[in-house]
Amino acid sequence: MFVLELTYTAPVERVDTHLDAHIAWLDEMYQEGVVIASGRKNPRDGGVLLAVGDDREHIERLAATDPFVTGGVAAYRVTEFAATRTAPGLAGYRERPAS
Repeated sequence: MFVLELTYTAPVERVDTHLDAHIAWLDEMYQEGVVIASGRKNPRDGGVLLAVGDDREHIERLAATDPFVTGGVAAYRVTEFAATRTAPGLAGYRERPAS
């Protein structure tokens, strides 16, 4: 599992010009089952996405296609972690120890 922290590198007014495209990109990531949660940071200087996948490079490549990134208004920091405990509704994403 991955935490993707998005940080704006431009004023919010410039970020907002890419917002519709970013939302469409997020919708696609949800449909593909890659992103399972997302939202704005408070204060609004970026956002956070929770993503699932087996390959960090794949997640980083997907993040690089976000219109916020291609538009030059934001950057991602990707943190990989092992979700060994989850709420019951996320049990399908729990990582099991190798046997």
